Amino acid sequence: MSEASASHAADRRELTAAQRNAVAELLRVSPVADELGRRFARAGHELHLVGGSVRDALLGRLGEDLDFCTDAHPDETLRIVKGWAEAVWETGREFGTIGAQRDGLRLEITTFRAEAYDQVSRNPVVEYGTSLVEDLKRRDFTINAMAVSLPEHRFTDPHGGLDDLAAKVIRTPASPQESFRDDPLRMLRAARFAAQLRFAVHPDVRTAMVAMAADLDRITAERIRDEFTKLLCGADPITGLRLLVDTGLAERFLPELTGLKLEIDEHAQHKDVYEHTLTVVSNAVGFEEEGCDFILRMAALMHDVGKPDTKAVGPDGRVSFHHHEVVGARMTKARMKALRYPKEVTAKVTALVALHLRFYGYGRGEWTDSAVRRYVTDAGDLLPRLHKLTRSDCTTRNRRKAAQLAADYDALEERIARIAADEDLARVRPDLDGNAIMELLGVPPGPVVGRAWKYLKDLRLERGPLDRDAAEVELLRWARDEGIVS
Repeated sequence: MSEASASHAADRRELTAAQRNAVAELLRVSPVADELGRRFARAGHELHLVGGSVRDALLGRLGEDLDFCTDAHPDETLRIVKGWAEAVWETGREFGTIGAQRDGLRLEITTFRAEAYDQVSRNPVVEYGTSLVEDLKRRDFTINAMAVSLPEHRFTDPHGGLDDLAAKVIRTPASPQESFRDDPLRMLRAARFAAQLRFAVHPDVRTAMVAMAADLDRITAERIRDEFTKLLCGADPITGLRLLVDTGLAERFLPELTGLKLEIDEHAQHKDVYEHTLTVVSNAVGFEEEGCDFILRMAALMHDVGKPDTKAVGPDGRVSFHHHEVVGARMTKARMKALRYPKEVTAKVTALVALHLRFYGYGRGEWTDSAVRRYVTDAGDLLPRLHKLTRSDCTTRNRRKAAQLAADYDALEERIARIAADEDLARVRPDLDGNAIMELLGVPPGPVVGRAWKYLKDLRLERGPLDRDAAEVELLRWARDEGIVS
């Protein structure tokens, strides 16, 4: 058999496996999907399982969320599902989508569309289409441009999506330029699918991404945020991140990442910060226990973004990045705010970036019990993530140094556990509460109580738990020094 024939035979085996996956997955959901298809047929309309649902069925990973398309308009779709669906929602109605729930499945039913941007505004102009083929052509990638009719199960694949699925390649139904002009977010989606599915981006698609990267500026921060979050939570985020940087897309919404690549030192006086960062992200993924931990991954990605702004070269030629964690935390907060991430998510990522260097120095015997208490208290409920981030940050190729760092952190975690068992480190509080402070000092509620509370907490962190008599003596000494009592 020739090499070409062998390759073709291998492709046929893969396609057959994909088709078997699809049959199994469709049989699982067909009681609901086929019943819905029959309802649409009785009303004189088409219904097709479409897009990501067909792709995932072929990959053997179809979930509980199903996407359908139909020639019925939203009002007619509502009439068809009313009384059959257990719940109905209309949040996507302006885009032609009606949502429904049945037997634990979430169904989204969208009218055939011919959707395009006017190449000026940041939102799509939605027009209803008239046919399935027209609808499939306007979809983002060929692997998402396949459909299965219901209840007949007739497969439609006008753009070779099944072949591309077998070849693990991301390609557009129309030309990449036309596709990305219609919706520039598709460039970011290409990188996202590369990360999620471990697929390669077709060279023509990649070329268009480079040429049209600036068009991403037309897209809202919220839509970019959502796609980027999915990319970072993909099975292979490193592939997606490299694609963002290499095509120039990162420069449009995450220039700090591109900045790390520009920070390569031609004299090799310090490690490649960009490659180091990607390795830290990969290490962090390995520490996850269940599903994607976006906060940990984002902190790993941003932990060194302050280095370019803090780089200094000493008289001996050694490179330093003093306080890059402080600068990096500030940059991280600003970037995540610009991308409209929730405040609580931003606060956690920012805190991890600020804390990621705190461990270094522990192995030299510089940490007192007080330092351990402060480390735990400052990390709060982020401590488990901080452990993972700190371990992920060890990327040295020097095996002896790596082993020493790991041993040092093992020792720190053991020490934290030992002190925590004695002192309940998770809830460090002053040894006197606000009421006791006011009673002892004879002061009303106000700033003085807050200052006294902070002093006692710092004392608690420094010396560990005090009994009440000792705490009262210390508080009175502080109050006399501050001129609060005579």
